[in-house]
Amino acid sequence: MDTENQPTAAPPGAGAGIRVVLVAPLYAGNIGSVCRAMANMGVSDLVVVAPRVAEGDWPEAGRLAVHAGDILASMRTVPTFAEAIDGCVAVAGATARDGLYRGHIRLIRDAAPELAAIARTGRVALVLGREDNGLENDEIQQCTHLLRIPSVDAYRSLNLAQAAMVCLYELRLAAVPAELPGEKSPPAGAAHKRRLFEAWREAMLSIGFMKEDKADHMMQGFARIFSRGVKTVDDANIMLGVARQSLWAATHGEHGK
Repeated sequence: MDTENQPTAAPPGAGAGIRVVLVAPLYAGNIGSVCRAMANMGVSDLVVVAPRVAEGDWPEAGRLAVHAGDILASMRTVPTFAEAIDGCVAVAGATARDGLYRGHIRLIRDAAPELAAIARTGRVALVLGREDNGLENDEIQQCTHLLRIPSVDAYRSLNLAQAAMVCLYELRLAAVPAELPGEKSPPAGAAHKRRLFEAWREAMLSIGFMKEDKADHMMQGFARIFSRGVKTVDDANIMLGVARQSLWAATHGEHGK
């Protein structure tokens, strides 16, 4: 990899103030997968400290980066941790281990709002340690924040790219709350719903799904379904019965005649 490349300018948005720092990674595929996670979450600044990747393994990084090849190409490699975090106003290290210098660990979800706020005005380093040993104590001491992903105690360690995705997701969600497209059609008014109810009653009578003397009782069930959606076994059975009766009526003619 070209160690002289400088990072491309951070794109505008929630990830502009985040730098991902990978400390002495072993596997090129993990680096490529981290690039893909970064692209998903709108982060482009990647610094790798003293990678231990075998030269012949680098093509795997490109393969697993998928459409994040530009992030991989602009990755910087530096020999020391101090160089990697240079210019950062906050350094958040992810660790799965406990210890003397790790007593101020916070869950990533709890720390994310503060880090996202800092990233609006300064650079925040998200630091992920070695696949085999994580972060060392001298690196932990240089972190302003320690993060933990709440995995089970029996197996705390996550794959490097998985850890990156979880942390970057939480940081993005804290910075830009997710907004789904929502329903394009406006809510139906009472008169519209009443016409639907009356038309449904007429249709159910016409196909023989119910008789006139039972119509009021049956339509109470439909009214419940219309108001809240199909949620119970009874609701599903009613709608299934309608479908079956409609199919029968279409096949055999009105009331079997």
